[in-house]
Amino acid sequence: MTRQIPESVLKVFHTLNNHNFESYLVGGSVRDLLLQRPVKDWDLTTNAPPAELTEIFKDGFYNNQFGTVGIPAEIDGKPQVIEVTTFRTEVSKTPTHKPDIVSWGKNIEEDLGRRDFTINAIAMRQDGELIDPYFGEKDLERKIIKAVGDPGLRFKEDALRLLRAVRIATELEFTIEEHTLRQITEDAPLLKHISWERINTELLRILASKNAYEGIMLLYKLKLLEYILPELVRGVGISQARPGRHHTEDVFTHNVLSLKYCPSNDPLVRFSTLIHDIGKPNVEAKDEKGLVIFHNHEMVGAKMAAEICDRLRFSKKEKEKVVTLVRWHMFSVNENQTDAAVRRFIRRIGTENIRDMMDLRIGDRLGGGTQTAESWRLKLFKKKVEKQLQPAPFSVNDLAVDGNDVMKILKIKPGPIVGKILQQLFEEVDEDLSKNNKEFLDRRIDGLGKDLVK
Repeated sequence: MTRQIPESVLKVFHTLNNHNFESYLVGGSVRDLLLQRPVKDWDLTTNAPPAELTEIFKDGFYNNQFGTVGIPAEIDGKPQVIEVTTFRTEVSKTPTHKPDIVSWGKNIEEDLGRRDFTINAIAMRQDGELIDPYFGEKDLERKIIKAVGDPGLRFKEDALRLLRAVRIATELEFTIEEHTLRQITEDAPLLKHISWERINTELLRILASKNAYEGIMLLYKLKLLEYILPELVRGVGISQARPGRHHTEDVFTHNVLSLKYCPSNDPLVRFSTLIHDIGKPNVEAKDEKGLVIFHNHEMVGAKMAAEICDRLRFSKKEKEKVVTLVRWHMFSVNENQTDAAVRRFIRRIGTENIRDMMDLRIGDRLGGGTQTAESWRLKLFKKKVEKQLQPAPFSVNDLAVDGNDVMKILKIKPGPIVGKILQQLFEEVDEDLSKNNKEFLDRRIDGLGKDLVK
């Protein structure tokens, strides 16, 4: 097993040992080695205090209260940071992951006792010998997520561990031990103490997993989802059933099933699919026959999606993508759509979102009870979209005239009138690309100018 440890990590081991300090691999790195999974982060712990570590590793950096020194390294040809943390104990009076008292620990066993789950509380010496006081290796074999010691204490030290339990169980396809499971449900309100940035990280990792649907359903079962996405939970019990329509489940179930069947691996697209009908509970009404309707739910949902993205601290670019997918997911497809209508669709959602929108539509269809991922109309529409993308969708910049032509013909200076005329020309030509010739457009500029220029 030690043969899988990169040379740069072994070098840190050797250096600490040569300075008469203990050192151990710890946490997720040991867990992943034992599971024969790729190790993302290499973490070591030692009895060397931070001041000694920065003296030993001249290029190391230390700027936190947790005793962690980062050591730049190259692993598999890529720059990475090996984190070395001094043995420590913590006293936390609030569940925010900001311990009130941090003390350097005396030994490895004491350090392991403050960790979250038994499978993360295993240390490994340089020679491969394990220190496993909480039987984490056994829990790995049993595929169990179990808190170290009293789960109530562990979650009250850092409530993010509530989400971490679900995320790790989702990624590894493990189950959560019964006592730990009950405590998660009991302590679910503690999530209110956790920053949205940290919640964002765990949520997107759940959504990036191949078991994203199971992860979201576990969050719901454990009463955690209502503190993360209360808007989604509001769909529970909101019927969508109408005679002759494929929807048979409530809004919540439809949303999560749409996530399940969405073919995209992108967590943002999966998130958009998960909340695509989030506006329905807010617009639920009855038509003249007394049947449920959800008029403009995509518009309301887009506004809600923007608020959710802000709350979860998504970047501006991430937010724009999510809002676009939610806002326009009700795009219509029929065999009579013109090329101009297809081009408007492309401009509306952006070329970068076309495939993602199609993946959302597939999830939406399958999550609504249909048996086929794509209708023949959707297949035809996709072909039309592909055609309009060759070589690129038509835009104002593709007109045979520009602003200089407008100003020259109408003898005007730069101003809003120029833009209005170009936009009008674009709309006319977009309906009939054969009109995109300079002779025709020059005449139209002159005609439009008589109405706009006084």
